[in-house]
Amino acid sequence: MGVDGVILAAGYSSRANAFKMELEINKKAILQRCIESLYDECDKIIVVSGYKNEKINKLVEGYAKVKVVYNEEFHKGMFSSVKKGIRSVTQDRFLLTPGDYPLISKEVVKKIIKEKNDIVIPSYNNKGGHPILLSSSLINDILAEDEGSNLKIYLSKKKCSYLNIDDIGILMDVDTDEDYESVKETLIKKSY
Repeated sequence: MGVDGVILAAGYSSRANAFKMELEINKKAILQRCIESLYDECDKIIVVSGYKNEKINKLVEGYAKVKVVYNEEFHKGMFSSVKKGIRSVTQDRFLLTPGDYPLISKEVVKKIIKEKNDIVIPSYNNKGGHPILLSSSLINDILAEDEGSNLKIYLSKKKCSYLNIDDIGILMDVDTDEDYESVKETLIKKSY
């Protein structure tokens, strides 16, 4: 059973004072850290771009398994990027994460893909995080969701399996400058 990765990197970064996908943590861009966390376990990684498409393409240079898919409707929100990305999935299962989760560890990814359920959400202190593992049998169902829906609404209608993970990195995204500083501090405390 193969696994693809889908990384959402199409957004405006409107709450941050910079384009967050290229912000660096330990000399590596946030998006690159996210790609590398999935890289060893995925057959291919689909990065969905939109806003600043050229910068996304530049950031993924040198990653042979990465395919950039441009979401021309990125202004409609993240769920439009989910739909765009999953159309390129060819494996039995796929990992899905926003591109601003730079502290997902390779060990966590290995644990998640060992699970056999159709939807596996990593959980830390009873909070769901990323990446989420989904069966490709759900793709048509997700694509049929209304435009006004989102992944959270979709998942609330499904039977999800939660996998307890003792790693706060699955919850840490970078939406604001404060988040960015918090991620850097966490990285200093732990070795990611």
